Amino acid sequence: MITWPILSVVTFLPVIGALVIYLNRGEDEAARRNSRWIALWTTLVTFAISLILVWRFDPSSADFQFVEKTSWLATGITYHMGVDGISLPFVILTTALMPFCIIASWRSVTSRVREYMMAFLLLETLLVGTFSALDLVLFYLFFEGGLIPMFLIIGIWGGPRRVYASFKFFLYTLLGSVLMLLAIMALYWNAGTTDIPTLMHTAVPRGLQTWAWLAFFASFAVKMPMWPVHTWLPDAHVEAPTAGSVVLAAILLKLGGYGFLRFSLPMFPLASHDFAPLIFSLSVIAIIYTSLVALMQDDIKKLIAYSSVAHMGFVTMGIFAGTMQGVAGGVFQMVSHGIVSGALFLCVGIVYDRMHTREIAAYGGLVNRMPLYALVFMVFTMANVGLPGTSGFVGEFMTLLGTYKVSLPTAVIATLGVILSAAYALWLYRKVVFGALTKPSLASIKDLTFRECLTLFPLVALTILFGVYPKPVLDMSAASVQQLVNNYNTAVTAVKAAALLQ
Repeated sequence: MITWPILSVVTFLPVIGALVIYLNRGEDEAARRNSRWIALWTTLVTFAISLILVWRFDPSSADFQFVEKTSWLATGITYHMGVDGISLPFVILTTALMPFCIIASWRSVTSRVREYMMAFLLLETLLVGTFSALDLVLFYLFFEGGLIPMFLIIGIWGGPRRVYASFKFFLYTLLGSVLMLLAIMALYWNAGTTDIPTLMHTAVPRGLQTWAWLAFFASFAVKMPMWPVHTWLPDAHVEAPTAGSVVLAAILLKLGGYGFLRFSLPMFPLASHDFAPLIFSLSVIAIIYTSLVALMQDDIKKLIAYSSVAHMGFVTMGIFAGTMQGVAGGVFQMVSHGIVSGALFLCVGIVYDRMHTREIAAYGGLVNRMPLYALVFMVFTMANVGLPGTSGFVGEFMTLLGTYKVSLPTAVIATLGVILSAAYALWLYRKVVFGALTKPSLASIKDLTFRECLTLFPLVALTILFGVYPKPVLDMSAASVQQLVNNYNTAVTAVKAAALLQ
């Protein structure tokens, strides 16, 4: 039995690493190298400790595990941490991807290395804290705090239009979150507590459910991002450094989906049921529209950014279907997308480091000079399309299956998005990788280095493993998803039965 506060250790260990880097003063090459190594070892140790969570986790229980609770503020707001089958996959995704971000930045980031590594370590703490918090106020602090290091990563180490992109990212996400803060206050006045497990089993009045659902939706929809509040994402991705894009696509986008699973469905089931047609409509528009927009892009990063919006459309569609397959598929799709989209941005970063351009037209025939890169890029492209045998297929198939039970038109139209995703992904791959090697600038381009293989090969293995054997992720979340779906259906059925009696 674990008696030490393992969840707090996993959450705050990166802060200790950031403090050590802060004390490692100096701007010479030795100081920069030390900052990199301290950041790498901190993220690796954090990941190793987080694996103990998986080892000791009981997947048959739907309750929160590794719970830590301490009084914090006088008004009953507590420091309350814990994970269940829905939040644990995202905690592991965060701790697993951070070492890849540090390794990917090893050579590409040369200015203010110390501050850069500190920003990533602080971001890791805030992300893990968001997925582990079991108090609404604590969740809000972690959730909003994650904006600050990401804002700095884009604004300081980004591209030419980094200031515009970082402010757009900050303002969009902050605006939605202000409404969520009002909803948190309303829930506290209604129930007299901000404890999430208590609130999940507290009946919220029908009128408050509607307004609170809309307020939470405003925040989570921007974070996902859902159409039409997605326009900050392509700009942020294009200007962010490679590792910044990896974190943004792989983890920050999942905060919205996690919020829907943790708050919208369990706390406001009736409002979630009432607004499901709206979610289905927005999801289908996102899948079709952003896939068409992706076809028109001439920047590799922008194309992948729009594809992320389309894939998140499948997630929201699956979650609000309120079925076992839909919700479980939504969780799996978010984990899969975290691995695949993060890897795709790493692939873009590799050719950008060599060529210093992301224009699709600048490439062609890379298979002749970079066969290993072409192979790895193909695996992730196929996973992005949703090819059977890759992790991308499992999540999309399950969300479509779950939605099909509830809304046949939504599932049919969303399936067209799968065809469109194949169109833009294969078009990109053909333009960049195949064709004759005619551009002189590509004649001397080198294949993957050992460091780059170190970042990509584990992600290739996970993409294929979860494609043929998705059981570990699905089993981990099964009990929690089952309980969530049962409670949701019970609440909706009770209201329908009461309406019939009247």
